[in-house]
Amino acid sequence: MIINSYLLIKTLHVVSSVLLAGTGFGSAFFLFFANRSGSLAAQVVVCRLVKRADLWFTTPAVIIQPLSGLWMAQQAGWPLNTPWLLLGLALYLLAGTCWLPVVWLQLRMSAMAEQALASRQPLPARYWRYARWWEALGYAAFAAMPLIFYLMVAKPDLSQ
Repeated sequence: MIINSYLLIKTLHVVSSVLLAGTGFGSAFFLFFANRSGSLAAQVVVCRLVKRADLWFTTPAVIIQPLSGLWMAQQAGWPLNTPWLLLGLALYLLAGTCWLPVVWLQLRMSAMAEQALASRQPLPARYWRYARWWEALGYAAFAAMPLIFYLMVAKPDLSQ
């Protein structure tokens, strides 16, 4: 059996997109509800796991997505100025621009939660400010994801 490199890269691209979106949505779901649980111990555990998920799954997927996507576009003969491709890349950059501060916020929120638990103190007001920013940036990043999926699957003619 001969392995088709395009199909192999495409499979990697699809799997990494599932990991990117799935880990992002799952992490956001659990931290969103842990923050509303009233359980500091739950927040500590979920913050720790969200950091791990970003390191193990999201970060590699964030790297694989543009590399594999641009390679496939080149192999398929789509110029980078193809409108649906440009829009998809712009939305990906928007999501990434939101994700980077989200990672920073998650690291700080996790440290604050661990400190609060260790010192048996309530979470500081700064934690809740960071949580609001974390949510707002997450909504913006996640709004881009279904649009990116649509563009990559449908490849609509946007030149009209």
